[in-house]
Amino acid sequence: MGYYADAGSHRDEVSFPAYGPIDSLFGFVVFYIFIERATPTIVDVFSTVTAMAPSTIGFGLAGLLWFIFVVTVLDVGRRQLAAVGVGSDDSIAESNRQRGVPSVPRALFYLGVVAIGGVVAVLTFETAVETGIDMIRIVGTLDTSGFDLVGFVVMILFFVSFGAATRALDRVVIGGVRALLSW
Repeated sequence: MGYYADAGSHRDEVSFPAYGPIDSLFGFVVFYIFIERATPTIVDVFSTVTAMAPSTIGFGLAGLLWFIFVVTVLDVGRRQLAAVGVGSDDSIAESNRQRGVPSVPRALFYLGVVAIGGVVAVLTFETAVETGIDMIRIVGTLDTSGFDLVGFVVMILFFVSFGAATRALDRVVIGGVRALLSW
């Protein structure tokens, strides 16, 4: 049988580990990198617009990062527990059609998406971060003269390709773990 998910086999019933931890990890890392690089701009814009001290804004951003980290870890943990039957998660129940191990053609498709989406994401990452920082400045100052349409399109392209690549990578890795666990 190999890595095929047969309709009537036990392998088709395997839903642990749940999908999502790889995708969540990469998403948090990119969010962290963006916040780290955008912090000087955010502090500058918000300390100018509001009467808040720059240290207060920096502390708030650090708190935001910790909050997002904790929520991400709790969500991944909740999904993993739901996959083994502890508690429930509607997204786990809805994704039962994707239970088990991906078929070889599907796994190859996912690997193609990882390769193409990953290359596009790597090539567009710097422009996306710089455009995101510029967007913070534009929104904070309400000065649209610095708006870069091409940069904005590249930023959207980054998020689409990054999202597709990390989701596909998650499917490949978790599918591989499921295949190992079902042997």
